[in-house]
Amino acid sequence: MTDAPCALLVEDEPQIRRFVRAALEQEGWQVHESVSMGRGLIDAGTRRPDLVVLDLGLPDGDGIDFIHDVRKWSAVPIIVLSARVAETEKIRALDAGADDYLTKPFGTGELLARVRATLRRQRQIAPGADSAIRFGDIAVDLQARAVTRNGEHIHLTPTEYRLLSVLVGNPNRVMTTPQLLRAVWGPGHAESGHYLRIYMGHLRHKLEPDPTQPRHLLTETGVGYRLWLGQ
Repeated sequence: MTDAPCALLVEDEPQIRRFVRAALEQEGWQVHESVSMGRGLIDAGTRRPDLVVLDLGLPDGDGIDFIHDVRKWSAVPIIVLSARVAETEKIRALDAGADDYLTKPFGTGELLARVRATLRRQRQIAPGADSAIRFGDIAVDLQARAVTRNGEHIHLTPTEYRLLSVLVGNPNRVMTTPQLLRAVWGPGHAESGHYLRIYMGHLRHKLEPDPTQPRHLLTETGVGYRLWLGQ
């Protein structure tokens, strides 16, 4: 039991806690519960969990503040569960450092899929991991700065490569439009969302089997984009 991964659930609704705990324990997780932001921050620091599942509407504070605090000292994956459906709230959480955002109500299958995707991302960026990220028949080698399909080189422009490298560096994670614009074009283009749409279209035409039905370069409507490594 001591080898089981540890999840910290920060949630004040008993029904949600029971639901999430049951789902995670069925997958082999050891689950610790915190019902407030203050208690959650203490538990995050003392238990050093492998995953945090976080509600934003806590009785003693906003979950966004929890994320900001934890990100000062930890890169632990954080999945937000929230009844807040506004795109601005999703962007706030993701910009603060959350790895994913799931709106209530949600199903067990989706929750566990998000958990698996987040953990895959952590393994991809772990020290010593294979430098090549693969999705479909595409391989992106960040060390060699090479993009190939079944071993054949694919030409990308410098801007296309910068955009792809940011997504590859954060696989399975939702990257907000402002995050991508700052990373690729710089802070002066934080409002130039049309640049991003154009270059995402270019990447899909070069990398997706069917650019009109992308499997890996996914749009998160109103929020940003995600590089999905699954099938």
